[in-house]
Amino acid sequence: MHLTELKPAQGARRDRKRVGRGRSSGHGKTSTRGHNGQGQRSGESKRFGFEGGQTPLFRRLPKIHNFDQVITREWVAINISALNGFGSGNEVNPDTLVEQGVLRKVSKSLRILGNGELKFPLTVKAHHFSASAKSKIEAAGGKAELLVNANSKDRKAAKAAKKAAKKGH
Repeated sequence: MHLTELKPAQGARRDRKRVGRGRSSGHGKTSTRGHNGQGQRSGESKRFGFEGGQTPLFRRLPKIHNFDQVITREWVAINISALNGFGSGNEVNPDTLVEQGVLRKVSKSLRILGNGELKFPLTVKAHHFSASAKSKIEAAGGKAELLVNANSKDRKAAKAAKKAAKKGH
């Protein structure tokens, strides 16, 4: 085999469109430009957003001042059945879940769901608990504690955590 014999794979490259080469080529006469008008003339180029002289969309819309970006939160959900790997009376939080191999990395949005059964009491700290998960943790003799992020926009959760902290003292 020689370098001169190398070719690209079949169908990997396409022949360029040759326009203006007669009627039998399929791209003759107007050379794919249509009949008359701006697009048919030489040097034709339209700027981005051009709508043929009509006021373009970006000028028809009003400016949006003080627009707040909607930040979505990606929740990491774990079922109660996954917490049975921890010993009785231990504390379960995002850090311990990573150490145990239940999570890949520490999450700022950990949600505990109520699928499965908890066999012994645990102190579980997470950012959200489903109603069934909370009742199952407490039925096993454990505690369900809410974690609140310092930069969280979830004001209701922050207020609830403050009230709970005041009642505890």
